[in-house]
Amino acid sequence: MHEFSEKLLAWFDIHGRHDLPWQQDKTAYRVWVSEIMLQQTQVKTVIPYYQRFMQSFPGLRQLANASQDEVLAHWSGLGYYARGRNLHKAAQMIEQEYGGEFPAEFDEIVALPGIGRSTAGAILSIAHKKRYPILDGNVKRVLSRYLAVEGWPGEKAIESRLWEQAELFTPEQRFDDYTQAIMDLGATLCTRSKPDCEACPLAAGCAALQQNRVTDFPYSKPKKTKPVKQANLLMLLNERNQIWLEQRPQSGIWGGLWSLPQYDSIDELERALGPTLQSRVGSRQSLVKWESFRHTFSHYHLDIEPVKLEQVQEVPADWLGEWHNLEQANELGLPAPVKSLLGQLEREL
Repeated sequence: MHEFSEKLLAWFDIHGRHDLPWQQDKTAYRVWVSEIMLQQTQVKTVIPYYQRFMQSFPGLRQLANASQDEVLAHWSGLGYYARGRNLHKAAQMIEQEYGGEFPAEFDEIVALPGIGRSTAGAILSIAHKKRYPILDGNVKRVLSRYLAVEGWPGEKAIESRLWEQAELFTPEQRFDDYTQAIMDLGATLCTRSKPDCEACPLAAGCAALQQNRVTDFPYSKPKKTKPVKQANLLMLLNERNQIWLEQRPQSGIWGGLWSLPQYDSIDELERALGPTLQSRVGSRQSLVKWESFRHTFSHYHLDIEPVKLEQVQEVPADWLGEWHNLEQANELGLPAPVKSLLGQLEREL
């Protein structure tokens, strides 16, 4: 066993996390759901979502038989919604192609929607007891610092080198514990900011620490200025205080979620209302602008100005959507800013 993995496992036995929800009853299904949720999301954020998800979908068959709306409702607020859509799609594929049994071969697993090489390796290692390396964000950070790897891990050459090291350091025994151990080290000690090098079991061999350059690694992605986009969200209420919601296309931002009608400008919004609505806009039914706020995605900022229109009796015939009671709307998959707006509406009414 390499000194790296030997020291890491010794640390894990004493200081590692052994009581996370997905560490109990380590089936491939449970490990898979946790790995998808943990992509770009911290453990403390994931735990309550994971627990609720497992209560509603305790097994792969329940997930496959659920509707996308039901799945995305459990994902609402967790972000990166393509993960939820792919999870549901993959469950249906497993049900149809593998009789509901999670596949146990790498090529079969990595071919499923939303599963890459690292996630497949984690599932095989933890649930199926097969030796496969992983290279998630935490592992990239640990290896980049330990080896003082010059270059952004997103570059193909740098990533290839890190995969080679991940393979080298993965032991022939206890590789399931090792997989959890290296993720734990990155999440608890070798953190992005304020790493606790004094407590790190790998400190003696860490090249970044020896060079006093720990915070230089891993290299950051070359920065690009995020563009800013504008949007108006229309909060349309009928005489029964029901809200009009539209389901977004499956691809793109908030894919498959239920959302408020969205427009690039107030002029576009007013044109979209059409004669059917404009004729019903009186002094008490005029457009009311709420305070603008910013919602940030991974690749751009969206400045949102919500606009409210009440006492609407009908919508244009070509509009695709449904009226929903405000208290029931929370059972749908909603984008975080829309969920917040509906909460404010409910408190106001």
